Amino acid sequence: MTAALPLSPNDQIESHQERFGEPDGSRPTGGSTQYEAVIGLEVHCQLLTNSKIFAADANAFGAEPNTNISVITLAHPGTLPKLNRKAVEYAVRMGLACNSTITRHNIFARKNYFYPDLPKGYQLSQDKGPVCVGGGVPVTAKDPETGQPYQTTIQLHHIHLEEDAGKSIHDGSDWTTQLDYNRAGTPLIEMVTEPCLRTADEAGQYLTEVRRLVRYLDICDGNMEEGSLRCDVNVSIRPKGATHLGTKVEVKNLNSIRNVMRAVDSEFKRQVELTESGGRIVQETRTFDAATGRSQSMREKETMNDYRYFPDPDLTPVIISDAWLAAIKAEMPMLPAERYQKFIQVYGLPEYDAAFLTDAKELAEYYESVCEETTNYKAVSNWIMGPVKGQLNEKTLRDRQFPVPAAQLAALITLIDAGTISQTAAQQVFALLVDAPTTSPIDLATTHGLIQNRNTDALQTLVEDVLATWPDKVELYRKGKKNLLGMFVGEVMKKSKGSADPKLVNQLVLKQLEAK
Repeated sequence: MTAALPLSPNDQIESHQERFGEPDGSRPTGGSTQYEAVIGLEVHCQLLTNSKIFAADANAFGAEPNTNISVITLAHPGTLPKLNRKAVEYAVRMGLACNSTITRHNIFARKNYFYPDLPKGYQLSQDKGPVCVGGGVPVTAKDPETGQPYQTTIQLHHIHLEEDAGKSIHDGSDWTTQLDYNRAGTPLIEMVTEPCLRTADEAGQYLTEVRRLVRYLDICDGNMEEGSLRCDVNVSIRPKGATHLGTKVEVKNLNSIRNVMRAVDSEFKRQVELTESGGRIVQETRTFDAATGRSQSMREKETMNDYRYFPDPDLTPVIISDAWLAAIKAEMPMLPAERYQKFIQVYGLPEYDAAFLTDAKELAEYYESVCEETTNYKAVSNWIMGPVKGQLNEKTLRDRQFPVPAAQLAALITLIDAGTISQTAAQQVFALLVDAPTTSPIDLATTHGLIQNRNTDALQTLVEDVLATWPDKVELYRKGKKNLLGMFVGEVMKKSKGSADPKLVNQLVLKQLEAK
């Protein structure tokens, strides 16, 4: 995996404005083809720890408002935070997956701003020393003009740890706001890219890959609709060929990958039109309206000085020792790219199958579990990509609620390979297994009369009956209309009520037709 040249953990991390561009007063003119977008993404991932990052309160989505709170979450005077060790480990996992440099000496700072959903009046975050520095996420995107795929690596500036704020609930009222502090203190990692993206598709593919990585690592469920994975988009424009950065605009309120892509395209178009009409782009934060596909101004963008960062005096530095880092590395799972290569090289799957099966960790693990019981690896892939996937939805997949246990699916494939049941009958057995997953496939096939009939004498009688019923077709076949073979086989299968072995029927029909 290609990685960015990492900064030393002791180097200062420059501000968002330095990374994504300060207002420079330039107003290039001309058609939109003269401009290119410069895009940076800030992705927040809620970590799947049992408790919050600095308190023992439960970290759980969907609880009744203001039930997962304590005096620490509510910032009562005299309360002291204590760092959640697991949150640090999860952040390091992501850094290792992205080939980042892991910062060994970590401190937290107070990011001062006042919103009602932030009880302390400041957010505990990492300012100058993020836990992971540099690295990158390889993606495959499509050229917007040619439609051709290309590979690129979205370079990371850093990944840092911080706490989430609470949730403000307006319920359509212009006068009242309700506050739910359950989310306050939830551990987050924020992944900040370099301003290296150029298209909406790159942004979409990057988010897709980040979501896949956090799910493979079991550090975040990646559910954008519930807010456990959130993305802010920074967009500026500049004339094609220019190297300076233009005025950055941040777009928030993006709850899906599709909306991230729409927001990039919409903001690029807005900035180009504004520039060409003689207007001036203002550095600001905007919110995206998914219904209209447009953004609206929220506020002028804060500068780093506005936050008055300073080291938090209540938290001691966190040292990631060689032994601790080695232990985290030892627990790293096989990542999607490695698993993709394994499925091609070990199981002999086509690239399409390997990509499909490794898209979700749960599918990949299920595939390998079935392959422990059978060596017909391609058949396993076909069944998972077809009937199994058809029975799954997002919830059952994430909860690993597969419709048929791995051993049962392997047993079903073995019955097909042995000629005990036909492919058609196997589909019926699979449907029965969905409702009775603990029953063996052979028992279901026997009970429902789906065992293939391989009695040559009985099948020969059926073949002779069919050919006797269609003497004119038999004559046409013998005169050269060989495509009638399928019709004869089909008629025999009907008479056997689907229980006959199709291969054996085919052989018997051919032998009878060729007899003089």
